[in-house]
Order: sequence, then structure tokens, then C-alpha cells
Amino acid sequence: MAKGKKAPALKAPKDPLNELIIETILDKKGHHINFMDLRDLDGPADYFIVCEADNITLTKALADHISRTVKSKLGRSPNHTEGESQAKWILIDYFTTMVHIFYRDTRKYYEIDQLWSDAKTVEFHQV
Repeated sequence: MAKGKKAPALKAPKDPLNELIIETILDKKGHHINFMDLRDLDGPADYFIVCEADNITLTKALADHISRTVKSKLGRSPNHTEGESQAKWILIDYFTTMVHIFYRDTRKYYEIDQLWSDAKTVEFHQV
């Protein structure tokens, strides 16, 4: 399922929160999923999970489904969520993990993957 991009030593997230978020994104047809380990960098969180959706309706659905699934299975609510009104870039902040859900054109514009290219990254793909 996971294919190493830069750091083959980083196999997959060991944290139940990160695993559940990635599974949820895959279940809801999110794609181009990157799990980024920022712990060795001076980042705003320990991990980023970055994904994209083909349309704005799906970005909203992904964000909603992630929040509901994490709450029901792990009992955790996000510390903060923003971007839901326009839904071109929705951020869900779980403090140690930040989930970035992009509309595909918005992801290309902001190039968040390139901004954090020094992070150890694992790509996830639909099977």
C-alpha cells in the first residue's frame, strides 16, 4: 500500500490516529496521499497528512468523514478546523498531526509538498 518516496526506512505511520486518518482518506476516494514526518524539522506539527480530491464537494466530504471517524473510533476531536466554507484547502488540526485536504488545482498552486520536501515522506495509493 505504501511506497517510499524519499526515506525507505519510514514504512508507515505507527500512530493509531495517523493510520485511521489515512485509511479514512483511502475509503472516501481521496488520492495523492502523502504522510510527512516533520519531527526532525522545525514544523508546526509532528506530522502532515496531505491529500487531494477531484472536486470541492469531495474535499468537504473527506474532512467531515475524517472528523466523524476519528471522534467515533478514537474519541478525539480536532483542535481546530478551517477552510470548510470555500473547501479548496481544508485543514484539520489534531495538534501532533495536521491533515491538509486540497482541491487538486489548489494543491498545485500552494506546492505544500515542495515546501516541506525535506520531510521523510511516504506516498499512499488506492489499491
